Amino acid sequence: MAVAVLGAVVLDCPDPVALAGFYARVLGGKVEQHGDWVDLTGGTGTPLAFQAAPGFVPPRWPRPDGSQQFHLDLTVEDLDAAEREVLALGATVLEAEDRERTFRVYADPAGHPFCLCAC
Repeated sequence: MAVAVLGAVVLDCPDPVALAGFYARVLGGKVEQHGDWVDLTGGTGTPLAFQAAPGFVPPRWPRPDGSQQFHLDLTVEDLDAAEREVLALGATVLEAEDRERTFRVYADPAGHPFCLCAC
């Protein structure tokens, strides 16, 4: 029997409202601010939340001498169309040269890696 249920994935970042807005445009949902805490509600899948982290240093991809901590896999139907949209919203390409693969790696505006996956 499980001890707990996953309530949310929480991302540290310098600007929780801005990063929640980015993911709201990518995933859908509504940004709800509660003081220093921001929730992305109304979407499908595991909820995301965002909190301010003074001195935040984004993970680097790839980095053999350090961990990326975690990344999000976002399932899409059309990799090329989804790539155009996330780049227009402020994402940056980390690893997308191999156009034959079923995934591509990007960073959100705060530097967290995420994959678009046509899986």
